[in-house]
Amino acid sequence: MHDLPSLQREALAPDLSGLTPEAAAARVQGAQPLHAARALLRLNPAAAQDVVDLLPEPARRALEDAAPAAGRQWAVNARFAPGTVGRLMEPVRACFAPHFTIGEAIAALRAILEEASVTYCYVADEAGKLRGVVTMRDLLFGDRAARLDAVMITDVFSLSPDLPFTEAMRRTANRHYPVYPACDANGVLVGLVRGAALFEVEAFEITAQPGAMVGVEREERIATSLVRAFRFRHPWLQLNLLTAFAAGGVVALFQGTVDQLVILATFLPILAGQSGNTGCQALAVTVRGITLGDVRAGAGKRLVSKEFALGLANGSLTGLLCGVAMYWLASTQGSSHALPLALAVFLAMAGSCAVSGVSGALVPLALKRLGADPATASSIIVTTATDVASMGLLLGLATLLVL
Repeated sequence: MHDLPSLQREALAPDLSGLTPEAAAARVQGAQPLHAARALLRLNPAAAQDVVDLLPEPARRALEDAAPAAGRQWAVNARFAPGTVGRLMEPVRACFAPHFTIGEAIAALRAILEEASVTYCYVADEAGKLRGVVTMRDLLFGDRAARLDAVMITDVFSLSPDLPFTEAMRRTANRHYPVYPACDANGVLVGLVRGAALFEVEAFEITAQPGAMVGVEREERIATSLVRAFRFRHPWLQLNLLTAFAAGGVVALFQGTVDQLVILATFLPILAGQSGNTGCQALAVTVRGITLGDVRAGAGKRLVSKEFALGLANGSLTGLLCGVAMYWLASTQGSSHALPLALAVFLAMAGSCAVSGVSGALVPLALKRLGADPATASSIIVTTATDVASMGLLLGLATLLVL
């Protein structure tokens, strides 16, 4: 997998895991090129590429001298946008012409295997176009005099370097190959993508979603400095404070109702919590669907309608229980408005859960259409919508039905 000899691979290398690309780049520049190359080759290729892109030209040249094959591949990978398969590519080690015999390929592999691991042998023509793949089993049991183009598999599954990670994961979900060839629009073999590396990147994207929904940037890691973490998080908390004032403003509008019907204060947090959970459920399912490519063009309206129906159904059932609780509590306090208050709680719970379901689906879909990350601070927006809906509906209905 790596292009450093086995003895060199034992050299001490700076530990770059858990660092931001900027911090890792600074550490790489302070290390010996051989050690720095070894450290980068231990990272996921996409993470290593992010670091290499931040290095000044002299540092990149020094790395290429220390690890020539990896250095050339980093230069190729830099042409592709972040989040695409091209950032994950590793060098193609075992690539032979169609006229090579099995015996010649095995002889060449002996030298290659001293520096890198090889899973498949690839067959490409003079223009570099991928023509086939040869498995190790075919090399082991095949006739040494047989040509590679006679034993190769011609129907080769490959990935495009321009393909986003999520789409590549979707296409490889049922294949489980250890390595995938990456070919450009002309069919030229430009690199290899390991299935484990692709899965690692997608796993990171999925685990980053819960944090992104509440304003924790994807770049923040455990090793992120206190000052940098503060800069990442605090602006979103300011936004959350602003949206919280919106919910507080709703209560202020109905201050007279709250003063006359203090019992409503008991149910305000119940409605806010229940509708908030409903919205977060819809949000989680929607973001997961967007990430996995399940939400296709034209499916947004159906998804929003489904979440509305789910929210209304769940809100009606939980609202019925809350209505009974309100009726009992108001009756024990001798209130003459027990039934209208119970009805207000029931309708507010059903309505707010329906609104939260729509918000949980609509917010990430709208962010995606606007070209933004669907997970970015979605929870803050959805929570505000559910708080305003739950408090506004309960206090408004109580005002209408009782006062």
